[in-house]
Formats: sequence, C-alpha cells, structure tokens
Amino acid sequence: MLTTLYAITPIFLIIATGHLLFRFRVVGESVWSAIEHICFYLLLPALIIRTLSRANLLSVPVVDFMTVLVVAILGMSLLLIITHWFFRKRFPQSGPSFSSLFQGATRFHGFVAIAVIGPLYGDAGIALAALALAIMVPLLNVTSVIVLSIYGHNDVKPATSAVVKKILTNPLIIACVIGLSFNWLGVHDILFDTIEIIGAGGLGLALLAVGSGMKLGHAAQYKLLPTVAVLTRLIGMPVIIIAMSWLIGLEGLARSVAIIAGAVPTAASAYVMARKMGGNAELMSSIVTFQVIVAFFTLPLFIYIAERI
Repeated sequence: MLTTLYAITPIFLIIATGHLLFRFRVVGESVWSAIEHICFYLLLPALIIRTLSRANLLSVPVVDFMTVLVVAILGMSLLLIITHWFFRKRFPQSGPSFSSLFQGATRFHGFVAIAVIGPLYGDAGIALAALALAIMVPLLNVTSVIVLSIYGHNDVKPATSAVVKKILTNPLIIACVIGLSFNWLGVHDILFDTIEIIGAGGLGLALLAVGSGMKLGHAAQYKLLPTVAVLTRLIGMPVIIIAMSWLIGLEGLARSVAIIAGAVPTAASAYVMARKMGGNAELMSSIVTFQVIVAFFTLPLFIYIAERI
C-alpha cells in the first residue's frame, strides 16, 4: 500500500500544482487551453504510438480484457438509466443533471490512468492502458452523446454522421491505430526516437492541465449528486470490473490495468460536452473536481486490491 502511495502521490501533487498555477494566474487561461490542445492532439497520441509500436501484444488477453471493460461500461450505463427511469416522476426536470451524472459515472480520465499505470507497471502497463483507450473512448463517446441527446436541454441534436466523425477523428483513437500498425509493420529507430521524445513531455503537462480545470467554487454548490457520482465512478465501476474479471477469468497485469481504468476520475472533457450539448455544465464541473480530490484516497485502495485478489 505504501509503495502504491509513493507511486501516485507525485501525480496528485502535479495536479495540485496546476490548480495553484491557474488560481493565482501564474499561467493565463488562454495558455491552459493551448496546453490542453497540444496534449490531446500531439503529446499523448505520441506516447500511445510509441508504447504500442513495440509492445508485445501477443501476451495480452485482448478478448477477455475488452469484454470486461465493455460489459462494465454497458452495465453501469444500463443501471443508471433504469434508476433514472424509476425516479423520473419525482424529478421531472432532472434530465440535464442526469446526463452529467451519467458522464461522471461512466467516462474515465485517460491522462490520469496512463500517468498512474506508467510508474507502476512500465511500458507493458501503458500498452494495456492504450488498448483500454482504444476500447473505451469510442464506446463512451457514443453512449454520452446518445444520453445528452435524449436528456440534455439543447434543442440542436447531433446528426449520426457528426457523432461518427467525432469518434473517427479522435486523436487518441487515431494514435492507437497508428501504434498498432507500426507494431505489425515495424517502425524505423529514427522515427521511433522522434515520437518518444515528443511523447515524453505529455504526462506532466496533461496533469497540470487537469489541475487547472478544477473548479472548487462550483464543487461547493452541489453535494448530493457529486457524491453519487463519486460512489458510482470511483467505487461502483471498479467493483463491477473486479466482478467481471472474476467471472471471465481475467488475471494479472491486464486485470490490474482494467481496475485502475475503472477507478480513475471521469474525463475533464465531459464538462465541454455537457456545456455544448445541453447538460448541467456546472454540476459536471463539480463532479470532475470532486472526483479528482476523492480519487487520491480511493485509487490507492483499488490498486492495492487489484494486486492482491
């Protein structure tokens, strides 16, 4: 447990540093937007390409790994929708808030997941984390857009072609495709070294950007729903993944990575999606902030469990 705390504490210290830099205006808001942009479109994709291009994927139980993650996401999604359906008459105006709760419970922060898994498990762990991104990002984008289209208060509903385009042009998904292609076809050392240098700067900047996006003032406005989002995302999701791993027989490093992917906070980009598609954006901001704070305590617990079950 102490080793795990030593491994992840620097991650949360970097996040806290990013928040302090933002709060005291050491770095302007426009600069943070540029940092997020370059991390999302260049630095983290380079890290994924570098990791997948020379990973030993033959030793990875891809089918079982994929099944555990997909069933966990769809199971949590179905549970949330059924629960909302039962309570819809008592809370008739709760659609936008439910859409934000849904995103908070199902989506995951890829930046944080890779930053946690890397120090603990090295390149083998990052390769599995990249595969988790390839599996979860398209599925979670589709489910989130569908839920926001149904429950959000925005009158403009996205076309199917727009949703498909958003998924196909996601830089993290493109990076997974390129990395897997390089793994199969091979990549020259010069190109590999170039990609490695670019990707090396990604995690630190990405974590600083996570901290800059924390809105502690918004978090104080809500209590019940962020608490529900913490319970479902940071506790419920990893518990479902543990149960599915036991049923399917997923073990070892693949199981640990799947559990960590389930135990990290929700994606910061959920706030942008909530704002653009009629969700409760302020609630979404509170959920993201609250989960990052609470994950400092819950994430080490589930890493400890993952390594000992």
